Amino acid sequence: MIELRDLTFAYDDGPRILDGVDLTVEEGELVLLAGPTGVGKSTLLGAVAGLVPAFSGGTVSGDVLLDGGSILELPARERAHAIGFVGQNPSAWFVTDTVEEELAFGMEQLGLAPATMRRRVEETLDLLGIAELRQRDLRTLSGGQQQRVAIGSVLTMHPRLLVLDEPTSALDPTAAEDVLATLTRLVHDLGVSVLLAEHRLERVVPFADRMALLGGDIDRPGLLRVGETAEVLADAPIAPPIVELGRAAGWQPLPLTVRDARRRARPLLADLGEPPVRPRPPVVDTTPVVDVRRLVGGPAHVPVLREIDLQLQRGTVTALMGRNGAGKSTLLWTLQGRLRPDRGDVVVAGADPHGRSAEERRATTGLVPQSPADLLYLETVAEECAAADGDAGRPGRTRELLDRLAPGIDPDQHPRDLSEGQRLALAVAIVLAASPQVLLLDEPTRGLDYPAKAALAEVLRDLAAEPGAERAVLVATHDVEFVARAADDLAVLAEGEIVSHAPVARAVGESPAFAPQVTKVLGEGWLTVDQVREALP
Repeated sequence: MIELRDLTFAYDDGPRILDGVDLTVEEGELVLLAGPTGVGKSTLLGAVAGLVPAFSGGTVSGDVLLDGGSILELPARERAHAIGFVGQNPSAWFVTDTVEEELAFGMEQLGLAPATMRRRVEETLDLLGIAELRQRDLRTLSGGQQQRVAIGSVLTMHPRLLVLDEPTSALDPTAAEDVLATLTRLVHDLGVSVLLAEHRLERVVPFADRMALLGGDIDRPGLLRVGETAEVLADAPIAPPIVELGRAAGWQPLPLTVRDARRRARPLLADLGEPPVRPRPPVVDTTPVVDVRRLVGGPAHVPVLREIDLQLQRGTVTALMGRNGAGKSTLLWTLQGRLRPDRGDVVVAGADPHGRSAEERRATTGLVPQSPADLLYLETVAEECAAADGDAGRPGRTRELLDRLAPGIDPDQHPRDLSEGQRLALAVAIVLAASPQVLLLDEPTRGLDYPAKAALAEVLRDLAAEPGAERAVLVATHDVEFVARAADDLAVLAEGEIVSHAPVARAVGESPAFAPQVTKVLGEGWLTVDQVREALP
């Protein structure tokens, strides 16, 4: 159906981002595109959709074929009837005000009949489970809800090929499973083709027919390797935890699903013995650095949060999880001080954060929002790092953190030219450089590959437990594998209330939805592949 032939792309006077890429996506096939952060996955998807180089600049050569005919010179608008594209930042693509209008907009541009449009809107609302959002203002939706609407706005046009860039990055585990199951139904039942880029491979690998790995060749990082999923993952530099577990245990062939791994786990469990106990950080000062009592509030006095009680100790990393729209971002902005609670008490580092000035809040509480580009305003990466170093009074600190999260970023590059994952890494480094008493991070792993997430987990744990400056870290995330690696405690938010707050090993063991793959295979107490490697004889 769609074919890339010797596709090459580079910015002027720069190295090749794509280097002789060959890829064919057949009708009714789901192909998973993977690769390290910043390697060029979004560029490849943009070339298929017609956005690169039209909106990115640079030079492209080779060819893109649809049903055997070249579409390389066709603009994106003339490919829209056959190729639907959803980018990493859904809100940047919205053109209307409400959910229902957004779902209908693309069909209006294609000139479909009103009756057809109405039927498809209803079908898509039900398909994605967002019928209750139909009249909602798009600006009031959570990040995960916006992502589902963005996918729906493309599905209503019934494209033959869906091109999706990190479609589950802002979705809770259950919603992600629902969306991927929906995509699989479209592939199997309707013959729709899907080309999907994703960093959370553990979510997508079971659904993929084939895998395309970009950046797996050190000598030619822009070269694409395509094959059966298990074959590509056998020696890939990035792999989901279940594959890493198979490598550590010496299993052949490598498992791609939890079910496959559980069938082989009994001998491994006999070798491992009892699961390790993650040591709790020593608490010198038992006074909570964050103390929330009976909090009620939300934006525009809408009570998103209801009777919240939450205490965070110094030296700890706490994960905040819950389904999309549960109120996680609202709680973070309330702790930061931007939102004022309607009722209840909020004390952060000894005072009400809403009563502090903006400068005092920045010095006390650092927050990385869901849209990290909002924090970037200078012309180069080097200037952003220098400005953050100046505010923190620690020269070189920001670049040091950035290199741990996303090494190799050109200091002269404009932040807006970075990949989504690289921009996130830069924003995280800027906030972490100031080492505030309380760190708040909203979905900080979107766009990050496994090594970058491991580095971020290490940075957060080091900052939390830094002697003499112990801090509280609160991370709102849907990434259960990151939680297993980074967090001491897990708080679960549902319908505006905290329904669980416990040490992470116990909390994920009690909840199938929030359990990492290693826990699902080996049982409660086992969180990461690193624990397994250390315990093996």
